[in-house]
Amino acid sequence: MEKNIQKIAIVRLSALGDIVNTAVVLQFINEKFPHAKIEWITEEVFAPLLINHPLLENVHTINLKQLKKEKNISGILKTISYLKNLGNFDIIIDIQGLIKSAVVARLIGKNTHGFDKNSSREPLSSLFYKTTSSISYEENVVKRNCFVASDALGFEIDDEMILNKKPIFEHLKNNYTLQKKQNGKKTVAIVIGASWESKKYPKESVAKLCDALEENCIIIWGNEIEKEYGMWICEHSAYATLCEKLSLTQLVSLISQTDLLIGNDTGPTHMAWSQNIPSITLFGPTTTRMIYETPINIGIKSPSKVDINKIDKNDFSIENIKVEDILQKAKELLG
Repeated sequence: MEKNIQKIAIVRLSALGDIVNTAVVLQFINEKFPHAKIEWITEEVFAPLLINHPLLENVHTINLKQLKKEKNISGILKTISYLKNLGNFDIIIDIQGLIKSAVVARLIGKNTHGFDKNSSREPLSSLFYKTTSSISYEENVVKRNCFVASDALGFEIDDEMILNKKPIFEHLKNNYTLQKKQNGKKTVAIVIGASWESKKYPKESVAKLCDALEENCIIIWGNEIEKEYGMWICEHSAYATLCEKLSLTQLVSLISQTDLLIGNDTGPTHMAWSQNIPSITLFGPTTTRMIYETPINIGIKSPSKVDINKIDKNDFSIENIKVEDILQKAKELLG
């Protein structure tokens, strides 16, 4: 018997790549429950991606990271009160699976659903759910996100559905106009940043890759250190151009207009998959389970072995990925 679902809350607080890899569930939920209202709870910094999304009724923002850093007791109490007064939901789905996200879900209401203790990075989070789903923590992250959401709602999201998904952030594609060079070459975006140094492909190798590609390479950066790296790359490759500083929404729009994106395992790289743009993701201390591989979205992993339950942030093996291997895949994707 099909569930009578009218109002759904999704809890996914962070981070950028995880928000991107979770938002795919919206189109599948909408197809199954076209009249249901879906609301999302997230950290404020990531809200621009979700605000005005046509499949979301509301986006609710909190600042847990900042409140924790400042030890702002008053702010924490206000946040608790805010969450308790969001309204009644038929179901609250925690797709993050951390203790903090589980607590947020439980504050919103009692009808909570999340990963069981054997499926979560933080097993204690399962204590806050009314119902749970079981799926290996080693499974692909997009499949995990889709499974916990669909299992909560009593339907299935299969590989064919994910493979044939619509662009996730279609509403943002016109937020930026990419000025393409009129020289007959393809536009390749290259994401040089990441949350850890060991996830970054060396700038020297990026410059060599740009020269080998002989295409219009746009270097995307997110902070001043990355900007300096980007400037160095542009000084050492005639094919590289430094992108201006972009907002999250402008970044999605720019990526949506490129022919190929190459980058580290980080949020902006995942945006290419979200928009159905060809991409190559480079992996050192993490694994290809972090992306959903398709004929046009592939991963290249360094030789190192990775224990996903105990990531080694001192694993700099991404440096061992050969420029020639990336070039070969890039040429194939560029046709």
